[in-house]
Amino acid sequence: MLTTLAVENYRSLRRLVVPLGQLNVVTGANGSGKSSLYRVLRLLADFSRNGAVAGLAREGGLDSTLWAGPGRTVRGEPLALRLGFAGDDFGYAADLGVPVPDMYSMFNRDPEIKAEAVWAGPVLRPAAMLAERGGPVVRLRADKGGWEMVPHALKSFDSMLAELADPQHAPDLLVLRERIRGWRFYDHLRTDADAPGRALQIGTRTMVLAHDGADGAAALQTIREIGDAEALNQAVDHAFPGSEIEIAGRDGRFELLLHQPGLHRPLGSAELSDGTLRYLLLVAALLSPRPPELLVLNEPETSLHPQLLGPLGELIAKVAEDTQVIVVTHARELRDVLAAHAPDLHTIELVKEDGVTVVDGLRPLEEPPWHWPKR
Repeated sequence: MLTTLAVENYRSLRRLVVPLGQLNVVTGANGSGKSSLYRVLRLLADFSRNGAVAGLAREGGLDSTLWAGPGRTVRGEPLALRLGFAGDDFGYAADLGVPVPDMYSMFNRDPEIKAEAVWAGPVLRPAAMLAERGGPVVRLRADKGGWEMVPHALKSFDSMLAELADPQHAPDLLVLRERIRGWRFYDHLRTDADAPGRALQIGTRTMVLAHDGADGAAALQTIREIGDAEALNQAVDHAFPGSEIEIAGRDGRFELLLHQPGLHRPLGSAELSDGTLRYLLLVAALLSPRPPELLVLNEPETSLHPQLLGPLGELIAKVAEDTQVIVVTHARELRDVLAAHAPDLHTIELVKEDGVTVVDGLRPLEEPPWHWPKR
């Protein structure tokens, strides 16, 4: 389980070190930094697939994402964007900086990975270090406690998580990389008229719902056959009393149907309201037969009728008994339902102070201990 999330110089997140629990809700007013905190988690996940540099480029590059207010640099220290997390067993942090200009390259806006670190336990300290990168040079902790230098230089756009994870030479990196790759994010479940989830889709066993919900019918049928079918039926009945879903198969293609009391025929996925379809897709994501270690939902309340927030919140709280969940939301109703069904709910309320995002009520001395790797 992640216990700490840390970021420095990302948009309005000048410096945040946030404690995390088993079930977390990130809330705050519009513009308070909720989406930025969500994107920090996405960027951290991107390091495991060498996608962090490209992810920043899609946001306009390093110049566009760096904190633009006063004090973004400390005298004597280089300009840097720093991201990291720590858990009970592993921690990871990365430092991205301004590239060295190259007159022969067209990629001079790409940030460079200046430093990375992987350590054992919740706090970075020299004795706990497992892998350390400074510029192109990487060293790995050897079995007997010493250090082994990686014999080749790492490219400035390559993460050691993606490039050096090896079962023989860097098993700790491999374990951490695969765990990060298992994180799941849902922020773009499509419900528009042309959404792929509204059309017939080829059906195969689907253990994990696609990020856009395209394979929703197959995912729901997989839950019915090899997952928690009872929980699925309860989630549907709780939201739409007396209703049940059917997955129709036509020449290997699946379609989601919803039977409702009083109607002489079921409604097909193309006929469902945006809110109904989105709720059913969220159910498919939450009841995955192969649950992740970390599940992150960004504004799941979008398009949902307020009456659906109760069933959704109860289902999220139930899933959080076994999976760490982070919910980014501005819906007070959803937060209240989560609090009612999860006594240990960890609330992270973000507020802006002079343009800087801070956690409301979190004093500096109450922050988890945190240290950044040195370049």
